[in-house]
Amino acid sequence: MQHLAIFGGTFDPIHWGHLLIAETALQQLPIEKLIWVPSSNPPHKKASCFRHRLEMLHLATQDNPAFTVSSVEKNRPGVSYAINTLIDLSAYFPNIHWYWIVGLDTFQTLPHWYRGHELAQMCDWLIAPRLLGGENIAQSEIICKQVKQKLGEQSITIHWHLLHIPLMGVSSSLIRKLYRSGKSIRYLVPENVRAYITTHNLYSENSE
Repeated sequence: MQHLAIFGGTFDPIHWGHLLIAETALQQLPIEKLIWVPSSNPPHKKASCFRHRLEMLHLATQDNPAFTVSSVEKNRPGVSYAINTLIDLSAYFPNIHWYWIVGLDTFQTLPHWYRGHELAQMCDWLIAPRLLGGENIAQSEIICKQVKQKLGEQSITIHWHLLHIPLMGVSSSLIRKLYRSGKSIRYLVPENVRAYITTHNLYSENSE
């Protein structure tokens, strides 16, 4: 049985923090390939043009043979729900042991996702804490156990692993804010992604 991981998100834009999380997952779990899935129409946030986000993902991941980018959500009507993504990918990749990579804050909301109780049992969850350090790791583990307990009270079984990732205080929202205010985003994103953002004038008042 092949082991594949899904890393979903808006990636608006993808940055070094995302790439570090993905590489850490490959190193810490028996994952053979990691599939990046940009959300077309996420339920809780507004994202910029799907085409641009997809192209930046291709640029940022093209040098890693273990990475592949999926446009499975490109033509899906309505809101992008995680369970639909996993069902669609399972049709392309049968007989797979699936992992799903999420941040700790997102994992906390899993019991409230659309068909979240069903999705919880369909894959193993790889959790990326926001901060490292003994106290923060311990706190992250407590939060993950609370989610497991909450689901367990409803007879839902979930398997999770906490990723141990070097500290990186970077986020897509920070990058958009810096760029919009005319500040440098060099070394926060891959250079080819930074060039793409500049060429297409993304995240400015007059962006496409």
